[in-house]
Amino acid sequence: MTTLLPLLSGLGTGLALIVAIGVQNTYLLRLAVSAGLRVVAAAVVVCAVSDALLIVAGVLGVGAVVERFPVALLVIRFIGAAFLLTYGVLAARRALRPSGDALRVTDEAADDGVVVTGADAGVDATTRTTVAVGRTRTAPPGQVVTMRTAVLTMLVFTWANPHVYLDTLVFLGSVANQQGADDRWLWTIGAVAASCLWFGALGFGGRLLRPLFEKPLTWRVFDGLVAVVMLAFGVLLLVGA
Repeated sequence: MTTLLPLLSGLGTGLALIVAIGVQNTYLLRLAVSAGLRVVAAAVVVCAVSDALLIVAGVLGVGAVVERFPVALLVIRFIGAAFLLTYGVLAARRALRPSGDALRVTDEAADDGVVVTGADAGVDATTRTTVAVGRTRTAPPGQVVTMRTAVLTMLVFTWANPHVYLDTLVFLGSVANQQGADDRWLWTIGAVAASCLWFGALGFGGRLLRPLFEKPLTWRVFDGLVAVVMLAFGVLLLVGA
C-alpha cells in the first residue's frame, strides 16, 4: 500500500495537469481522425517520451537551472507564439474556405490497408478512391499528413511551448522532490504513466471518432475550434501570460 500511494499520487497529479484542451491534445486528436496508424503512433510516442524526459529532468533538478535563465524561456515563448499563430491562421482559413479537392492516400496509409475517399460529392469516383481493401479512412479535405510532418509539428508544439517547461521541469519536478528520497521516483513513475495513458487514449481512442469526420462540415467546425485554441494560446504566449 505504501508503494501504491506515491504511484497513484503521481498518476493523479499528472492527469490533472495534462488532461486539458491544449495545442498538443488538439493536434493529436486531428491526427487521430485523419492520419494512418503509424503516424498516430509516432505522434503519441513523441508526446509521451517528451513529457517523460522533461519530468525526469525536473526531478533531477534541471528546473532550477531553467528558472535562472529566463531569457531562454523568452526566446522559446516568441518562437512558440509565432508557430501557433501561423498554424491558427491556417486552420481558420481551412474552416472558412474549405478545399474541395479529393483526398489522397500516402504510402503509409497504403501500408495500413485503408481507403481514402474524397470529401466532396462532386469529385469523380476514379479520383476519390485510391485503394480498396474494405476499410475507409477519412482525412481532411485537400490535406494528407505525412510521418515527417506530424512528428516535426508535434515536436514544435511540445518543445517550443514554455508552459511545458514550467509544468514539467518546475512544477512536477518540485512536487516529486517533496515526496522524499524513497518515494520521489515512484511518484515520478506515476506522473510519467499519466502522460503515456492520456496520449495513448487520445491518439488511439480518437480514431473511434472517424465516422463523425466523414462530412466536410465536421472538418470545418473542428478546424474552427483548432483555430480558436491555437490563436488563443499564441496570443497568451505573445503577451507573456
